[in-house]
Amino acid sequence: MAKSDLEKLQGTWQMIAFEMDGRSIPPGSASIVIEGNKFTSLSMGAQYEGTMGVDSTSTPKAFDVKFNKGPHKGETSLGIYELRGKTWKICIGLTGVKRPTKFAAEPGTGHALETLTRALAVAGAASEQVEPSGEPVAELEGEWFMLSCFQDGKPMDAKTCAGASRVFQGNQTTMFVFDQVYMKSRFTVNRGGIDYLDTNQLGIYEVSGERLRTSFAAARQPRPADFTATAGDHRTVSEWTRRR
Repeated sequence: MAKSDLEKLQGTWQMIAFEMDGRSIPPGSASIVIEGNKFTSLSMGAQYEGTMGVDSTSTPKAFDVKFNKGPHKGETSLGIYELRGKTWKICIGLTGVKRPTKFAAEPGTGHALETLTRALAVAGAASEQVEPSGEPVAELEGEWFMLSCFQDGKPMDAKTCAGASRVFQGNQTTMFVFDQVYMKSRFTVNRGGIDYLDTNQLGIYEVSGERLRTSFAAARQPRPADFTATAGDHRTVSEWTRRR
């Protein structure tokens, strides 16, 4: 018997492209995990949980999500989706917004357009991580401003780069985009690598004077070996400058 779409969606999906109300926003470490009809999503620095219903007979295919945890707890969002192999495209309205009829996130619609790819678990990747000591990492401590960023080999637009910053404080890092919290995670540094514990990402970094370079794999993927950015690698490679 052929699998239903809900069965095909089981597992972890890593976001590789994100648009909201006509604005392209870096997806960062955003991901969605589907277990049965339940979902967990880490996006824009917040965690969401709830249930999802799928209607694969409609055109376009439709889904509803009801939030049980997170900023929209008790509310429902309506969306449409397209599933092709390892790529899952969704267009969803904010809570209280009508279901989209096309895959577009035009200004003023309250629609979000997301493209996700299946993230395969890597044996041993999570075991590399250790709990942070709580001591600050002197060379990272402070505020940094983005100079450039490549995600999945594609450069981030200049406007978004100019609006992105990050703070390392103690054992926590927070990234802001247009003054909005985009990602927050505890981190640890060991053996020349840097691990984001709350987003399950392994990376490397290099500090030279007032410049910082980082290269992070997608969630639950092997640690990068270098700072190259190639289409299809699902890495986030960025450069930052410190402000004291």
